[in-house]
Amino acid sequence: MPTPHNSAEKGDYASTVLMPGDPLRAQFIAEKYLDDAECVNKVRGMLGFTGYYKGTRLSVQSSGMGMPSMGIYSHELFEIYDVQNIIRIGTAGAIAGKVGLREMIIAVSCSTNSSYALQYGLPGTYAPTASWKLLSAAVKAAEEHGGAFHVGNILTSDAFYDDAGSLSVWQKMNVLGIEMESAALYMNAARSGRDALTILTVSDCPLRGLETTAEERQTTFIDMIETALETAAAVEKI
Repeated sequence: MPTPHNSAEKGDYASTVLMPGDPLRAQFIAEKYLDDAECVNKVRGMLGFTGYYKGTRLSVQSSGMGMPSMGIYSHELFEIYDVQNIIRIGTAGAIAGKVGLREMIIAVSCSTNSSYALQYGLPGTYAPTASWKLLSAAVKAAEEHGGAFHVGNILTSDAFYDDAGSLSVWQKMNVLGIEMESAALYMNAARSGRDALTILTVSDCPLRGLETTAEERQTTFIDMIETALETAAAVEKI
């Protein structure tokens, strides 16, 4: 059943969906890695595709930027299209000193400066947490793929340009990196009784004034994408 944001019909998405923020990255993944890929959504340019990765039916759907956009698309995938697993793949700025450029972060949990959780009317502070099923599969896939990766807490921020300059404050709590979508994804998954995970590539280290080149980002994105695809394929076999 189409929504105001998605023209797909129920059944057009696989039970596991990879979610990059960038629609063109979704298209790149579909064209490079999925066999028999078909475009299932073009509304607002938020491209979605379904195909087969090594014989396993998988989908990829762009989420856009920020928690409101992720909140819309992940909610509809879980609640309307009956998706069971969403794996976000994106970029992050490193916060912890031990996290370097081009390395991956697998997010166990999300700290956030957002008020997204207020909608649930909870009598306390909710801790958005990844699915153990997806987390354990991703760690195994990352170990097999090779390369440096970190597992821990990230910060999901509503602000890209932080006027308060607060990253050093988060650093003292050993937060690994900063991005803008995962807390909403993890909360939507919990509310829907589904599974979610975020895998990130470190594209810059703002506290150290370091950043990757366009070529380096492309190469490192491949490592993250392939780790996520192997995670998705493994989960589909459980």
